Amino acid sequence: METLGQMESLGQTKPLPLSPPKLMRHLRSPRRSASLALLALATAICMGAGPELPATGLAAQEQAAESKLPGLSVEEARAAANRVLKAVQSRDANLRYSQFSPELKAASSPSMVAATMRTQPKLLSWKLLSVQRGLRTTTVEVSLNTSAGKQEVFLVLNGAGQISGYHIDLTDQAPSLVARQFVTALSTGHFISARGFLSLELQREIDVASLQTRWQQLQRQTGDFVRINKAVEAGSSADQHLVLVYTEFNRLSDSLFVILDNNNQIIGVDFPSDPVSPKPVP
Repeated sequence: METLGQMESLGQTKPLPLSPPKLMRHLRSPRRSASLALLALATAICMGAGPELPATGLAAQEQAAESKLPGLSVEEARAAANRVLKAVQSRDANLRYSQFSPELKAASSPSMVAATMRTQPKLLSWKLLSVQRGLRTTTVEVSLNTSAGKQEVFLVLNGAGQISGYHIDLTDQAPSLVARQFVTALSTGHFISARGFLSLELQREIDVASLQTRWQQLQRQTGDFVRINKAVEAGSSADQHLVLVYTEFNRLSDSLFVILDNNNQIIGVDFPSDPVSPKPVP
């Protein structure tokens, strides 16, 4: 594959290599590295490397640490998630917009929420599966029963119980389809929906405004978005997939690099900072 020029990366600290095989060799999953570290730590504890805590003492420490976390309690998070889901079920765009965090409100409007709702299946019922408290946000895992079938979603709530992000489980879909849906959301100005395709780890680094700015910067070079020509899985490794989304703009055409993990969560996005110039007419 020919090089595509210097890339600007979301979720990567360096410009990515320019051929897919090299790209996939250089990418590493932070989650996998963390998992290996935790496994090594757990093995060391089980083998006696360090003091052994009684089960009751360990549980008490975990409970004490949990109680000191800022933000929502588990009960508050469950109540906030239920309020959000009731608004989704009622299909009340104004109510849904009022539940957005200030950052999401700045990138949306009630009319945009209403337009998005018209493309979504009806929410019939739901079940809250788990609550994970963090330092700044709380994540609630939910199983949805919709008119299109069952779906799992992760709602990210700020300290005021407002939606600051979400992620939909798309494990069963093809990586190329997920990447295509992501670029489609960008191209239609639905940046909140687009951010929902990113892994929760990447969402902590990239807010809606940053995603919107990067897309607008790209279009200043390429002209307005015209269409997606195709999305192709160009390479894969044991835990990652590289999808090239061939995109046509009114001045230039180029490829967006989308990197997904094995759960089809987007963990890296590269926009070309030096798009391919249009060829002269023969």
